[in-house]
Amino acid sequence: MKNTYALEIADVKKIAAAAEAEALKNNWAVTIAIVDEGGHLLWLQRLDGAPAISAHIAPAKAHTAALGRRESKVYEDVINGGRTSFLSVPVIAGMLEGGVPVLKDGQCLGAVGVSGVKSSEDAQVARAGIAALGL
Repeated sequence: MKNTYALEIADVKKIAAAAEAEALKNNWAVTIAIVDEGGHLLWLQRLDGAPAISAHIAPAKAHTAALGRRESKVYEDVINGGRTSFLSVPVIAGMLEGGVPVLKDGQCLGAVGVSGVKSSEDAQVARAGIAALGL
């Protein structure tokens, strides 16, 4: 039998607070989404001024990162590299940079997705949130 890790609400709140702090420090109006390992939404926070569509994009990025167990940028790079048939992959919609998995000892506990600014800045906010866990 195998033991697994899981995000608890205290972890989710810690990630969200650190991600929000990073966004506010940079004056970035973003939406922050946190999902479990199955891509199910645990947290959604739309900061003041974040575009309405970001509330759809952030969870999609997080979902993609959790299910794929890798950053959503990987899929964006595959598509930009010419493999457009990858757009037909079922269930995965957030194939843009800004989704980052939460990994511990090779296990995916969930992911953070951020949307609202440049994709690289979205990823920066997500990583700052995850870093707060000290994994």
